Amino acid sequence: MANELILVVDDDASQRRLVEFWLKEEGYSVVTAPDGQSGLQTFTEKMPALVIADIRMPGLTGLDLLGRIKALNADTPVILITAFGTVGDAVDAMKLGAADYVLKPLNTEELKVNVRRALEHRQLLDENRYLRDFSDTAFRFENLVAGSRRMRDVFSLAAQVARRESTVLVTGESGTGKELIAKAIHQNSLRASKPFITVNCGAIPETLIESELFGHRKGSFTGAFADRVGKFEAANEGTVFLDEVGELPINLQVRLLRVIQEREIDKIGFPKPIAVNVRIIAATNRNLRTHIEDGQFREDLFYRLSVVTVELPPLRERRDDIPLLLTHFLKKHCTRYQLAVPSVSDDALEILTRYDWPGNVRELENVVEHAVVLGASETIRVEDLPAHMRNATSRISSISLKLPDEGIDLEGVEKEILLQALEKHQWNQTRTARYLNISRKTLIYRMEKFSLVPPASSRPGVGEESP
Repeated sequence: MANELILVVDDDASQRRLVEFWLKEEGYSVVTAPDGQSGLQTFTEKMPALVIADIRMPGLTGLDLLGRIKALNADTPVILITAFGTVGDAVDAMKLGAADYVLKPLNTEELKVNVRRALEHRQLLDENRYLRDFSDTAFRFENLVAGSRRMRDVFSLAAQVARRESTVLVTGESGTGKELIAKAIHQNSLRASKPFITVNCGAIPETLIESELFGHRKGSFTGAFADRVGKFEAANEGTVFLDEVGELPINLQVRLLRVIQEREIDKIGFPKPIAVNVRIIAATNRNLRTHIEDGQFREDLFYRLSVVTVELPPLRERRDDIPLLLTHFLKKHCTRYQLAVPSVSDDALEILTRYDWPGNVRELENVVEHAVVLGASETIRVEDLPAHMRNATSRISSISLKLPDEGIDLEGVEKEILLQALEKHQWNQTRTARYLNISRKTLIYRMEKFSLVPPASSRPGVGEESP
């Protein structure tokens, strides 16, 4: 923060010169004014990062100057210099927005510490404003990257529900951007200035998740060495994003249902419930209806969460978006690594467009970063892409397909391919997923989507892999 411009306003010339000398020793730029009126004029012309002013000056006093400066720019910190007998005025000035005050006779180190602290606070305000403005811009639905009709429909639905208070369930395979949509809904809602708290329900140990969600009081159980604020309490007046909500244990599903219905939480160790005002957005890559049938998910909670359901299609079903996403990620990572943005060869683009993307948008971004970091030329070529992508493309090209003139049911074809692949590998999920070049988690998601279950004769015995 050296070289920041500081304005010193003091009718005492010797004190003014002394403060100027100290500040320049620290590397700051300094302008001075002999009274409040000229100080105000200098402020409007120079817009300094900090103002130091004597509280007692003829004409426009330090308190008057403080009020004028705050009216022009509320974020500019003002430090007031005061004699011992006028400390009461300085305290009043703090209430009016002064950053700090220092007593006469001035102490060099105290003044330098106060200046440094005030400038750090100013920088923090600037950073927070930048982040807030960035969030407001980055998460506007019109700025999210997509060109396909399906994603435009998704954004349209999400934009409609954003200004409402209803709970939202976002569904889709891993890597499709569920958290991005949840953040966009929050940033475009009436709660945008309040917290957005993410909870990964599948990543927290079952023994800790109750405390993580609802908090606890010190000493309420072994290991509770201090009070803990839970995620719901921390998100009060904002949004809680429950990622992978299908992983939530049944006993906590009951607790979550009560939070939605009663708008209050039971904090461990507290005698009374605590009221909370939060909006809940949940996400899952699982088929919750199948989990309801299996007794793994409560039907009443499902209906509470899915007042509005936003379904994100996998990347392979919106291939029109791949070139747009590719350009976006190239710019992002080239900016990050301070590299020129490369072009993409036609052959490489064909592979990227035809690839099945089992990891969806997240996998595409990883591939782009891989190519940016390891690419040796100004063009991303086929050899810059991961080997498994090149091999997958060659396998696809070896399959002979004859499409009928009357059209096909794409989901029916996908279901049939899954069924044949599972039967080919005796319903072994690991081998089937490897054969289809997708993750086992993605395979399970698609099996649930099409309600594919092995016949009784194919189900594994004790010790074998469960499908």
